[in-house]
Amino acid sequence: MRTLSDLGDLRGKRVVIRCDFNVPLKGEEITDDGRIRAALPTLEALLGQGARVTAMAHLGRPKGKRDPKLSLAPVAKRLADLLGQHVEFATDTVGLSALKASANLNDGEIALVENARFEPAETSKDDAERMELAKKYAELGNYFVSDGFGVVHRKQASVYDIAKLLPSAAGELVGKEVSVLSKITHDPERPYVVVLGGAKVADKLAVIDNLLKVADTLIIGGGMAYTFLRAQGKQVGGSILDASKVDACRGYLADAKAAGKSILLPVDVRVAKGMDLDARTVDGPVSVVSVDDIPADQEGLDIGPATEKLFAEQIAGARTVFWNGPAGVSEIDELANGTRAIARALATGDAFSVIGGGDSAAAVRKFGYTDDQFSWISTGGGASLEYLEGKELPGLAVLDKEN
Repeated sequence: MRTLSDLGDLRGKRVVIRCDFNVPLKGEEITDDGRIRAALPTLEALLGQGARVTAMAHLGRPKGKRDPKLSLAPVAKRLADLLGQHVEFATDTVGLSALKASANLNDGEIALVENARFEPAETSKDDAERMELAKKYAELGNYFVSDGFGVVHRKQASVYDIAKLLPSAAGELVGKEVSVLSKITHDPERPYVVVLGGAKVADKLAVIDNLLKVADTLIIGGGMAYTFLRAQGKQVGGSILDASKVDACRGYLADAKAAGKSILLPVDVRVAKGMDLDARTVDGPVSVVSVDDIPADQEGLDIGPATEKLFAEQIAGARTVFWNGPAGVSEIDELANGTRAIARALATGDAFSVIGGGDSAAAVRKFGYTDDQFSWISTGGGASLEYLEGKELPGLAVLDKEN
């Protein structure tokens, strides 16, 4: 990929940078600023060179409509605090406010324009529509830097199309993400353990298919574990289950055995009548049962203590670990024990540890761990998974030196 050095001396040059500032908000309060902090190395490098930087990003899914609740104004304020300098905020994305903010920058100054997804064409499937919007984005600068790894798997105007219009390069964050994910995909130090969780097994099948070729052990937790347990012939009560994927899971179990590898599943789980995620409450008491004894009227909502120990021992013996997806409903304290145990095993171990963004990254920060307790916390959950699946990511391909 082209890097910042390929763009030459940027002093006095107008640079548009696509960041990933899709941070969680509670009102106007940012509850996890990890993605903003991840952008700082590239932003500081550009500003330190004396570039005139216009940053673009998205927040949430406004679906092409202006939504005040999804304004990037809180991000501009937090970014200013982190950079230690003023960040001019444009109240639109490509209109008069954005053009003025960009044009009035001096060397080493930065502006942030409003949520790119307020523009209907940003996520359009029509190439021509996206390109017309990208031409407006290109009026904000003479160079383009792609540093929002969390969106490089999307063919969107601020990610893909603008890179075709301006001299473009990957920022430091994107470069680091690709370097780390390439290492664990192609040249991991062994033993290599992959920990997968989350709700839906369908979301991870392609990842399992690809990682079975390189990992030594796959640990499966979260809601997706119950489809694997059903593939072993176990009854899972009211637990989340994708019946259409049971045969596929059975096939992966057989493939792993034939290849001399291991797919490790829970041996006990925490169950309850149900839960209310919005209210962060559990319906009735939580109890621990063997995976052979899940009651028909209960659902598995977290791994149990014996499984925590089993998983932690595997992680402790690894030299490389990739983790994506919580082991239970980690947003609810009573159901966060399994996820906390995995985070603790990673933080206290000496493996090259990579957390694949999304809910896993949010969980470790919620538990009080700092980023430097892990080798790398990815900023792109979906992008990380698609990279590990072996897919071509449009936002990376467009930065290829041969393009």
